[in-house]
Amino acid sequence: MALPVSARSNRQALYLVDSSIYIFQAWHSYHQVYDADGHPANAAVGFTDFLYRLLSRRHPAQIVCAFDESHGQSVRHKIDPEYKANRPPAPADLKHQFALCKSFATAAGITSLASNDVEADDIIGTLANQARSRNTVSVIVSADKDLCQFVGPDDAIWDYTRDTWLDARLIEKRFGVRPHQIPDMLALTGDKVDNIPGIPGVGITTAARLLVKWGNLDVLLDNIAKVASMKFRGAKQVSALLESHAATVRASRRLTGLHPYPIPDNLSLSITPDRTQLESMFDQLAFNAAKRNQWLAILPL
Repeated sequence: MALPVSARSNRQALYLVDSSIYIFQAWHSYHQVYDADGHPANAAVGFTDFLYRLLSRRHPAQIVCAFDESHGQSVRHKIDPEYKANRPPAPADLKHQFALCKSFATAAGITSLASNDVEADDIIGTLANQARSRNTVSVIVSADKDLCQFVGPDDAIWDYTRDTWLDARLIEKRFGVRPHQIPDMLALTGDKVDNIPGIPGVGITTAARLLVKWGNLDVLLDNIAKVASMKFRGAKQVSALLESHAATVRASRRLTGLHPYPIPDNLSLSITPDRTQLESMFDQLAFNAAKRNQWLAILPL
């Protein structure tokens, strides 16, 4: 799929990387290797390879890696303790590698952010919104549909592994709603991946039909009775379901949208490597001479 023109042509686009996805992909796909201390390092090595390929392909002037570090204590878990409760905890070996990934990205000069209170999604969304306010295009690097909500008119989301790009127009074509309506859609349909309850029997197509008609969740829930007279099969049943699950939908909406991240003052988004730290990470991950030279050639040292 062609890269949206605005993202393709803007050399100053801000790349916002949803790091966890690519760390997990490496964890599952890379053969086992070990770091200088004898710890498993396949996910860390795979993630650094991903970063190298990303920098080689796109040469971003500005880039941020967002990491998840809330460990079940985020604001969403305080709202609903069952949030993501269906996910098993990360193995100890992988937790160690998350720290290696963040340390390497930082040493390479890539701004790396994490929070105990909010998730990587919130960091990305906050930065995308801030970028839009200063007329900067964002490219969100992720395969997570939830992040589509942060794509503005000139932005794009890039599923790096599949090499597919979606801009706001293509997001609307795929989901039937505009990007800013994605949180409302997820509140209606639920999200099994994140253990967010929705309305049983209401899928993306029905949710999109409702949101196109009523604009947003609040207006929809204020007009539940009128849903019964909408011109689609099962409208009366959907109206009844909305009535009986309204409280659940409102609660779910608190989980699906943005929880702002407090952006540090004077945050630098350009790549500014630390040669000493980088050499230390090369040693820690047992990089050979060829891999070290590749990195040294691509970074602005």
